[in-house]
Amino acid sequence: MEFITSHYGEFAALLTAFFWTVTALSFESASLKIGSLAVNIIRLVMGLVFLSLFNFISRGKILPFDASGFNWIWLSFSGFVGFVLGDLFLFKSYTIIGSRFSMLIMTLVPPIATLFSWILIGEKLKLIHFAGMSLTFSGIAIAIFNRNGKGEKLMLKLAPAGILLALGGAAGQAFGLVLSKIGMAGYDPFAATQIRIIAGIAGFSFLVTAMSRWNVVNRSLHNRKAMLATGLGAFFGPFLGVSFSLISIRYTEAGIAATIMALVPVLIIPPAIILFRQKVTLAEIAGAVISVCGVALFFI
Repeated sequence: MEFITSHYGEFAALLTAFFWTVTALSFESASLKIGSLAVNIIRLVMGLVFLSLFNFISRGKILPFDASGFNWIWLSFSGFVGFVLGDLFLFKSYTIIGSRFSMLIMTLVPPIATLFSWILIGEKLKLIHFAGMSLTFSGIAIAIFNRNGKGEKLMLKLAPAGILLALGGAAGQAFGLVLSKIGMAGYDPFAATQIRIIAGIAGFSFLVTAMSRWNVVNRSLHNRKAMLATGLGAFFGPFLGVSFSLISIRYTEAGIAATIMALVPVLIIPPAIILFRQKVTLAEIAGAVISVCGVALFFI
């Protein structure tokens, strides 16, 4: 018990990685049933409900009306880039290459976020950061390329469209994180997440209206299996995942927490085999481990 207490932050980070693993698998399942667009807007509404209840209990405010105009502008921009663009691409990639490979490619978020931070807010890039980027790219390459036989050229084992969508998801989430850092400016993280989600809901509402897809969203609400998966993902992702990630950063070093939370591509392998009957090669396992090691270099 004393060991758990003394490593409270590390255990919170490990739980966060577990929660995000459940989230990825849940949203993959839901997206295959009702489409990524419907899943995105429904899960954001669910996430907003969970966060609003939590903030009402913890802050006495059900909505972030105490945020400044600066907070609203930058966090809304962050929500649009991260949730609307980033997650729209990510969830679509789930339906093409699956959540396991999508989450592997999402290990590029820290390297891309580091680049955006260097460009936008002048954070320094060190040699070890470039080493981390190289290692992360190498791990992903090992997992997504293969040879059919000796002497054969390396070939992509995944659909290029799925890879590009996952890369778009990583870029969107990375840019969204940097914009969040600018927009929070000392404001409560949970309330800041509410603003981002509100902006995400507004963005997806515009998309659904422009594409005349409200009938699809309404039909999706009657798909019990899809709604169960979406609700599960919303509870473990925008609510529990965000909450425990903040707890982990509070009780341990941010670098240690971020490295542990980056374990999702490794943790997702066993359930992918058991639940989705996916065949996983040693190269794919090695690639996932190497990519996580690359992420770890960003926080040394």
